[in-house]
Amino acid sequence: MSAAEVLNGLDDAAARAALTRCCGATRWVDGMLTRRPFADDPALHAAADEVWATMERGDILEAFEHHPRIGASLDALREKFAATAGWSGSEQASVAQASEETLHALRDGNVAYEQRYGHIFIVCATGKSAAEMLALLQARMDHDPAEELRIAAAEQAKITHLRLDKLEA
Repeated sequence: MSAAEVLNGLDDAAARAALTRCCGATRWVDGMLTRRPFADDPALHAAADEVWATMERGDILEAFEHHPRIGASLDALREKFAATAGWSGSEQASVAQASEETLHALRDGNVAYEQRYGHIFIVCATGKSAAEMLALLQARMDHDPAEELRIAAAEQAKITHLRLDKLEA
């Protein structure tokens, strides 16, 4: 069953929960709910992009709050993000294979990033090693805050698409 078929078959509450697992911005979820039913997966993904393009800073930051910090404690991740822990864990699987030095650098880099930009570091981690994520974090530290928010929002959109695809049954 396609992701669109799964979402179309759910009642409103279940569809809201499923969409929230994909992207935690309430206005994005509301916008997606008003667009149901979806003709097919390409229409679902197009709607996701169209609705995401209408998000304002507060909405984007709300979506970010639904992500664990890369390199954070796995126990803390499981507790805070139980609904997406399996997805986040697989998306960040390479972090578990990282050296202690890289994990500490990711943790410290995330703290510095959050102090600079006022939000957590967001990157589509799928297929990236911990060292690659650390290099991306370091490279993004010199961006203008508005540019960095745009980059992070684009990363959120990539994550949302991956998570929508995971709704397939």
